[in-house]
This record gives sequence, C-alpha cells and structure tokens, in this order.
Amino acid sequence: MASDDSGSSSTKSPLVVALTREDGKNGKLNKALQSNSKIEQIGSIEINEIPCIAHADGPDTQILGSTLSSTTFDYIAITSPEAAKVFATAWIDEGRPKLGRVAAVGKATQEALKIYGVDVAFVPSKATAATLVQELPPLDDATNEDRSTTLLYPASAKAQDTLQNGLEERGFTITRLNTYDTVTATWTPDEEAAAKSTTVACFASPSAVKAWLKNTEQLNCCCPRALAACIGETSAKACRSNGWSEEEIFYPEKPGVEGWADAVAD
Repeated sequence: MASDDSGSSSTKSPLVVALTREDGKNGKLNKALQSNSKIEQIGSIEINEIPCIAHADGPDTQILGSTLSSTTFDYIAITSPEAAKVFATAWIDEGRPKLGRVAAVGKATQEALKIYGVDVAFVPSKATAATLVQELPPLDDATNEDRSTTLLYPASAKAQDTLQNGLEERGFTITRLNTYDTVTATWTPDEEAAAKSTTVACFASPSAVKAWLKNTEQLNCCCPRALAACIGETSAKACRSNGWSEEEIFYPEKPGVEGWADAVAD
C-alpha cells in the first residue's frame, strides 16, 4: 500500500482512494494522483492498492500462436494492455509471423504493444470499442471487390460483443479468440480493512466493478460503499448497472489516466 501523508496535520478524515487494477498495474494512476493539482487542494489523502482482478488463461490461449502463423488477417484488434501482452507473447513465441495491420483501442494499449515490438497502424479518436467500430476503415482489395475485410479479435473471455457485432454489421469478417480471462482477486486482511474505509474506488473495467462488489459483500460492507471513479464510460455503465446512482459515478469524457485522476478529485 502507498500513501501520501502531506495532509496529516489536518483534523479532517483523509480521502481514502482504492486502486483496483491487478497487482503491479496501478503505478501510473498512483503517480497521476500524487501530482494532480486538484488532489493537492483536497489536503489529506491515503492511496491504497486493492487489486480486484487477476488474469488467467482463456479457452483459446493455446491456439492463438498457431492462428497467427497459419492465417493472415487484414486487421488484428487489441483492446487492452493485457490483451496486448497475451497477443504479443504468443506472436513472439511463434517466431514473429507476418501480421496484418494492428489496431489498438487507445494509447495505453498502443504503448503496451510497442514494448513488444508490435507496430500499430490505427488508433481511434476515443479509446472505446464503440469508437473503434465507427472509425476503423475497411481495406480495399483491388483483386476481389466482394471480399470482406478480415479481423482477428484476441479478447478477454468476459469482453462484451460490442466490437465484433459492430464490425460485422459494417461487413467485416471477425474471428474472435478468447485468449485470457479475468477472475476475482482474493484480498489479504490488510486489503479487506482498507476496503472498509475506502472513500473512492477506481475502476478500469466492468470486471473490476463486479469483483469489488463480490469482495465487499463478503465483508458485510454497504453496497456500494465507495464513490466510483472510472477510467471511462464503459466502467461507469457497469457501475450504473450494479447499483451506483449517477451522482456517485465520476469519469472523464475521454478515457485516460490523467482524466481518471481528475475524476477521483471530482
């Protein structure tokens, strides 16, 4: 757990913020919170890492590599840093076969792919699957005007069908592989104690929202107890569906860490 004691002299109770991304992936938001000017004005703040989810293999993990080496797709769509890691690892293990154009849902995913040496050809104007669906251009095929644009979608087993359904409606041919899964993380006693005092819980996915509720319900906490600061509208929608009222949900118009930090302050 990390904390900022800059406001420890205040008599007011500190703002207690829970970072709920999986273990090892909360550093960027933590840093953004520590340097956020709005947060500095609040005074006393305590930041705790309480991972809500962990990643596991998906049902199609083992066939991702062979699919990459046996089939060439016009596009490969990667929609999260974890999907980028799983995809790139399989690609490297397979000997780096030739790829089609890689589309990343946002800058964070693009950066994750860059670490593994994967070039990204397309990033939508807004980091959501819905925007990618609207903006991804079909590829022209001069030799066969009737051939549809093909796309490989290595996804979380829990990912919604927004991307595949939307692109299929536009005439794309989609191959979805569920290459990883998200499971609820088991909290330590210290994490349980921190969850009970949390003022604001930070969510980056619907899976994190559901895992927070599952774990806090087992602690007999008020449900939902904390305000929700979401990275974007997808997680905010999950909060609405799981009992948060609109005035208890905060998120930026465009998904991103800096906007997420502002949402925590708000």
